[in-house]
Amino acid sequence: MDGLHDLGGKQGFGRVKYPSAPHNENWRPLVRALHAFAIESHIYNMDEFRHAIERMTPRHYISAPYFERHLTAIATLLIEKGIATREELESLVDGEFPLSGPLGPGRLPFAPQSFAIGETVRVKNEFVSGHVRVPAYVRGKTGTIVHVSTPTPFPDAAGHNMQAEMEPTYDVRFRASDLWPDTSDEALNHVAVFQSYLEKVEGA
Repeated sequence: MDGLHDLGGKQGFGRVKYPSAPHNENWRPLVRALHAFAIESHIYNMDEFRHAIERMTPRHYISAPYFERHLTAIATLLIEKGIATREELESLVDGEFPLSGPLGPGRLPFAPQSFAIGETVRVKNEFVSGHVRVPAYVRGKTGTIVHVSTPTPFPDAAGHNMQAEMEPTYDVRFRASDLWPDTSDEALNHVAVFQSYLEKVEGA
């Protein structure tokens, strides 16, 4: 899903601002505990959780602190799974409880081809409405496979609670100047990219 959360490679936000006084956020351990319990109990998976954060309205996402985003995702998923109701949550806070937007369609892997270490690949230049784990700044870019990781659930399916075969991620090495022409130093960037997001570069 392409939204405000995908900030990789983005500029123009200025310096990071630190609070001048400590925040009273003693509720954070409870949010962490709720999330851990939900994962261990198989109420939802990590990709569903990530996608619930992505589905927050842009204004809410950009203004919410880290653990408020987590709490919003947990509450949204508990309602979508039929474990809680919005009315119950709003009665506890005595007012509106903001939730993430509705869940759209996911997608299954695309009979992907495998790749070898040292092979030149291109990241598919795709933009999808559902959950996706490839950052926008590498789409359409060419790099080199340097490592193959253990297969894990394909996020575009897992984020929508769809059953799909596991597939590996590849550590793809990119030249920074290919990602950001004329605006970067000479450096190498490594990005973990799922197999279905890649395609062979003919003649490379």
